[in-house]
Amino acid sequence: MLDRIVQGAVPRKHHLAFRDAEGRLLYEEAYTRAGFDGPYTLAYHRGRPHAVHAVEPRHGFPLPEAGPARRLEKRHYRTQDLAPRGGPLVDARVPLLFNADVTIGLATPTAADPVYLANGDADDLYFVQEGGGLLRSPLGDLRFGKDDYVYVPKGLLHRFLPDPGPQRWLVLECAGGVHLPSQWRNETGQLRMDAPYSHRDFRRVEWKGPQDEGLRDLVVKRAGAFHGFRYDAPPLDVVGWDGALYPFAFPILNFQPRAGLVHLPPTWHGTFATRGALVCSLVPRLLDFHPEAVPCPYPHASVDVDEVLFYVRGEFTSRRGVGAGSISHHPAGTMHGPHPGAYEASIGARSTNELAVMLDCYQPLAATPFALGIEDPGYQESFIG
Repeated sequence: MLDRIVQGAVPRKHHLAFRDAEGRLLYEEAYTRAGFDGPYTLAYHRGRPHAVHAVEPRHGFPLPEAGPARRLEKRHYRTQDLAPRGGPLVDARVPLLFNADVTIGLATPTAADPVYLANGDADDLYFVQEGGGLLRSPLGDLRFGKDDYVYVPKGLLHRFLPDPGPQRWLVLECAGGVHLPSQWRNETGQLRMDAPYSHRDFRRVEWKGPQDEGLRDLVVKRAGAFHGFRYDAPPLDVVGWDGALYPFAFPILNFQPRAGLVHLPPTWHGTFATRGALVCSLVPRLLDFHPEAVPCPYPHASVDVDEVLFYVRGEFTSRRGVGAGSISHHPAGTMHGPHPGAYEASIGARSTNELAVMLDCYQPLAATPFALGIEDPGYQESFIG
């Protein structure tokens, strides 16, 4: 959750009879997390939001499956070489790395979703490397563009309408939910004044009133399978809602980076948290200001986390051979750090213009056959010299 907002018409108190101007009773939907103990949103529908027919699903994206077992090595996957899957996003997501907590993938949608989707397994967090579009749900519309994170909460009916032109989105399917790291909030839940972002930096969904797009089909992902449902009436029939559970967008360049006397650990770049992983934003920033500082990340042994970097653009001074769209995966148990010469060459640098999304994952990540098909076979040896 981000904060509580109210949009449209709502009754003076929850769970009361609420009628429209013609006197028709509206139906209150309680959209909740953690049973009834977590954040929630109450939406008011013209029709019964749970009245659906069960049908065969006609859409769904590939599910992650592990490729053959391999040696423990540092890995580099060139998503630039991944053949665009195309079509609507509901079909166009490609899984690359995964564990029980998170699936990391890529999407290159070329068409609007012809059905609504509700992911009953996970929150979805997207990063738009290229492109943009509109996210539509019963709670309203959310416009997003290049360099935006886009958050879609678990179980929310929605669809994506990409803009014309090329689209490349990093996709993070987070089974344990997505939230802002607790260290950035005060005891009332407000973002602290010293947090790397403020409430003003996020764009909330904008309610548009009841809509009928002519679509009636819903695909629900649950327990790693897709299930189909059909409405008799338009599902985007909400006249108003209030709550703390809704989609939002966050421009990565709104992240306020920090500089220290010496190199700061990745936790200072923490932007979103999920069970078993921290999502970090590496944005253009000033570097360490001690006169003898080594700004380049020091070699380190990751004994607890798999480290994944999705390179967006800029100059990646600690790595050779990576480019926009590269994904590096340095697994737990291996020493890793900068490429030869980068550590020494960084001394005296005062700023960096790299832009990347990083994940630290506590459970080992497996690679799918899609990832194996775009792997750089020389990456492990590139650290020798």
